[in-house]
Amino acid sequence: MDLRKIKKLIDLLEESNLAEIEIKEGEESVRLARVPKGALAAPAPVVHHVAAPAPAAPAMPMQSPVEAATGGAPKAHGHDLPDGHVVRAPMVGTFYASPSPDKPAFVSVGQAVKAGETLGIIEAMKMFNPIEADVSGTVVAIKCESGQPVEFDQPLFVIA
Repeated sequence: MDLRKIKKLIDLLEESNLAEIEIKEGEESVRLARVPKGALAAPAPVVHHVAAPAPAAPAMPMQSPVEAATGGAPKAHGHDLPDGHVVRAPMVGTFYASPSPDKPAFVSVGQAVKAGETLGIIEAMKMFNPIEADVSGTVVAIKCESGQPVEFDQPLFVIA
């Protein structure tokens, strides 16, 4: 890279409010960073553009996927569960009751199921994971709707 280009980059960095610039030309790259006067040097995140950074948004509290998707906390689990074996979500994702929108649900309330039978699926990171019955019995409750986001360990089915 030409020394004149590097000098222009230094001037650009000094004239702007940027803390760091990184430029790549082919296999060559140059990264320039500056530390405000009186501050200790610390590693800064790599900036891949020359535009001024957007002002920082106010800190948002961390939310679970269900809170983010529904705009609030999930309903309390466990208090409204009928007696029986509870099949819980093994992961965070989106629950689907059927293999595709035009197909019937895997199971319905009152249906007898055998251990290992598919009750529903959870999509997580573009992977469809079957949710299987742990025990044989009758489905007495389905605690989520198809297309609903679910959290880890959220009750999905009750089998008696």
